[in-house]
Amino acid sequence: MADVQIIDGVIRIIDLDVQDPKAAKILAEYPEQRWAEITRRAIKIGLGYLQGGAQE
Repeated sequence: MADVQIIDGVIRIIDLDVQDPKAAKILAEYPEQRWAEITRRAIKIGLGYLQGGAQE
């Protein structure tokens, strides 16, 4: 299980494993030095889609 913390508006995720071969294939198409930024953007976009769904 990943350790997720929110500190001063910053989300910190430690030891996150994403078991999704399709997503891994897409990420692998980019240079490795961009993986962290691409992943950060993907999480930000994904959480944006979830906005307002906490009551469900």
